[in-house]
Amino acid sequence: MAEDGRPPRTASGGMRVIETGVYRGPHFYSHTPMVRIRLDLGALEAWPSDRLLGFNDALLAMLPGLGQHGCSFNEPGGLVRRLRDGTWLGHVAEHVAIELQCLAGSPVTRGKTRSVKGHEGVYDILYAYREEAVGLLAGRLALELVDSLLPLDMRGVQGLDRIAEDEQADLTEADSPFDMPAALDRLARLVRSTALGPTTRSLVEEAERRGIPVMRLDEHSLVQLGWGKHQQRLRASITGRTSHIAVENASDKDLTRALLTQAGVPVPKGSVVRDAEAAVREAERLGFPVVTKPLDGNHGRGVSTGLTTADEIRRGFAEAARHGRRVVVEQHVRGRDHRILVVGGEVVAVAERVPAHVVGDGRRSVAELIEEANRDPRRGEGHEKVMTRIVVDEQVLGLLARTGFSLDAVPHAGRVVQLRETANLSTGGTAIDRTDEIHPENAAIARRAALAVGLDVAGIDFLAPDIGQPVRETGGGIVEVNAAPGFRMHLEPSEGRPRDVARPVLDILFPRGETGRIPVLAVTGTNGKSTTVRMVAHILRRSGLRVGYTTTSGIYVDDALVSGGDASGPKSARTVLRDPTVEAAVLETARGGMLREGLGFNRCDVGTVLNVAADHLGLKGVDTLEDLARVKSIVAEAVHRDGHSVLNADDPLVAEMERHAGGRTVYFSLRGGADMPDFLRRHVGGGLLAVVRETNPHGGEIVVHDDRRRLPLMGAAEIPATLGGMAEFNVQNALAAVAMTYAQGVPLPVIRGALVGFTNSFEQNPGRLNVFDGHGFRVIVDYAHNPAGLSALCDLAWKLRSGYRRSIGMVSIPGDRREKDIREMGRIAAAGVFDELVFRERPDGRGRADGEVMRLLSEGAQEAGFPPERIHCIHDEAEAAIACLRMARPGDLVVLTPSSVEEIWQQVVGFDPTASPPVAEVAATAWG
Repeated sequence: MAEDGRPPRTASGGMRVIETGVYRGPHFYSHTPMVRIRLDLGALEAWPSDRLLGFNDALLAMLPGLGQHGCSFNEPGGLVRRLRDGTWLGHVAEHVAIELQCLAGSPVTRGKTRSVKGHEGVYDILYAYREEAVGLLAGRLALELVDSLLPLDMRGVQGLDRIAEDEQADLTEADSPFDMPAALDRLARLVRSTALGPTTRSLVEEAERRGIPVMRLDEHSLVQLGWGKHQQRLRASITGRTSHIAVENASDKDLTRALLTQAGVPVPKGSVVRDAEAAVREAERLGFPVVTKPLDGNHGRGVSTGLTTADEIRRGFAEAARHGRRVVVEQHVRGRDHRILVVGGEVVAVAERVPAHVVGDGRRSVAELIEEANRDPRRGEGHEKVMTRIVVDEQVLGLLARTGFSLDAVPHAGRVVQLRETANLSTGGTAIDRTDEIHPENAAIARRAALAVGLDVAGIDFLAPDIGQPVRETGGGIVEVNAAPGFRMHLEPSEGRPRDVARPVLDILFPRGETGRIPVLAVTGTNGKSTTVRMVAHILRRSGLRVGYTTTSGIYVDDALVSGGDASGPKSARTVLRDPTVEAAVLETARGGMLREGLGFNRCDVGTVLNVAADHLGLKGVDTLEDLARVKSIVAEAVHRDGHSVLNADDPLVAEMERHAGGRTVYFSLRGGADMPDFLRRHVGGGLLAVVRETNPHGGEIVVHDDRRRLPLMGAAEIPATLGGMAEFNVQNALAAVAMTYAQGVPLPVIRGALVGFTNSFEQNPGRLNVFDGHGFRVIVDYAHNPAGLSALCDLAWKLRSGYRRSIGMVSIPGDRREKDIREMGRIAAAGVFDELVFRERPDGRGRADGEVMRLLSEGAQEAGFPPERIHCIHDEAEAAIACLRMARPGDLVVLTPSSVEEIWQQVVGFDPTASPPVAEVAATAWG
């Protein structure tokens, strides 16, 4: 330690960001969407906050709000206690990232920081976000802030560009103090450009309260509520049920006036003009005062009121013409400006809108009074807060001049100085709730106006001296009907009671308690996912549903391929859930997507875990089977309370997931009848649901146990995909499929009929135990890419072997697997099933040198005693497959485990055995 008590400088230069991830759905750490930053503290691991002189006081001085963070103590001041006692800088950065988002107008609360197992000084910092870009920038700024409070010779965070780009990074000196106002300004600007506006946000929050799924479809305010067939879309208060004709009607003010007049609604007289002199003539015909406004304007843009002279009308025409080619001149209706919100033909809120103004105090100028008004914390830019900041522009200056004021003028105490002619909140106006005061006749007029125009959600601009008196007696009327009305003035009025105006809109979109959900059935596990997904989809289609499903071979809707390639991640799941035709979703859910960004859905009706076996170990922090099981359990934990977690009772790691699984547990097992384990017997004895195979001389019988009833379904051998019951892994997949669909209410006769029709054909289940018998020898193509998968395939090949002269196998494994896993793959392949072995490389070596995978496979096979002269190593997958086919003779069995399933299948189908050269000429080299 240095003499001044500071930590010494390290070669690493301080903290280092290793990687960043964004979780958009339930994930390994939480069900809350979060940003994850993996941070290496380096030498700072030895310097928690209590050892850094002055650090805590400086931090709390910059962010006093941290004093309210409860941290692990769950009470205000908890974080301060942790800081005083000593906590690590990753944990500090977590809280700073949360606080910065809150200060920028994007409030979040949840976070956690965890040390990374086996890596001293490395931490995963996790914290919630509302807008992804804001969350990432907050993480970068948090680390910069923490870094700025360290001793000078310890500063300099490496890898910040892995979190968020910073165009100012090159301009900032390492020893510069952290600029808090600039940082908050950057974050606030990003919030304004990415966050949902108050109207859309209120509808989204109401949907979330009702359990309705929400998906944002663009960077603005287009949002999908619900999934698949039951979805509704909206942009602000324009809903999927808003008539396009109605919006066009509301956009044409002249047509709106005509429609309202025909409906007997009081409206000012007026007409459309195309030049200033025509505007003057129309004003003279109508009688002064008049209003000029653009025909299709909004937000009060280009509106001039109370015009009494020809010159004022010419100026008003010019202002309106800036916002539209055609201008409306109409009678000026005197009265207070009210916005009446009509939803589904009913008045749900009324607000009196007061134009932007200031009140004199006899001391300060108009400019100073405006500045004081803008300091109100309720005012912000655009629609971000309850009120909008007052902007001084030509309209403000012009109105001040006409009323005898200037910015420098000092109005006497109590004098109201009007700054705007229109009362829109977007120009600095305020709102007073008048919902409980509107007279029933006025409410009836507003309802009639919305219906006349045809809008499901309408904002009625209603001028009346007193909204509590009938307008037909006091004078006044409707001056405008607005499509896409803003809710801000009703949600958070400047004065009066807030109104829940999102609720009636959601009542229209999702009546009678509907949640907009479709059944979502998710499948995970090490092996069998694609086959189980396809079985389940096949059964659900037989039950009459249009099914969207995802597999490693693509996205399908009703068996039509929508998108090819590996579709087992969250992005593909969201594609299915966005499809407006889908009535049920069956989703293959792989480890990689869950680790990368979590699930593609917030909860599911059925979550199935098939098995946990050694695969992908040593990658992304998953080093043990227990780690892998924890990842897979995310699917079961995402099951909602009325759903079902379908678990493999034969796999101890899966069966243990019952403790944390959501919904009701359903077990499936190959050990039924007398072989049933005790815990499963208790489960069944308690009347709970299980699907088992009971052994018999004919391949076993599939039996459903439900409510203490034993319900025989079918013989396992009746399912073509099981090859007469010999393919035990497909029997197990069928048990899972039966459990999933029965739990969803599919009748047993439908399930049985569907499974009888489920085959191993390439068309129905590509790359999964596909059989071809067209060349005089049998070819099996199966995507067995890990030790457990290959072991199951070899077991089947052993059962089949007595019917064949000899067997030939093509085997490989991804290069990013551990060396011991690759050798194990070779040992399994050599375990007495195959007479000839062809090892190949994958198209992508995944970081290993050319030939290394084949070498390790070959070493494993030879360790198991396989003769080296019968080992053939061929780099290219297509060449390896053709070599196996050329070695085959009538009566042989060829087993191919390809990566490019479709290409190899086409190669098998198109192979010409009559053109095969002698075995000796097969282009293969043996490893000796």
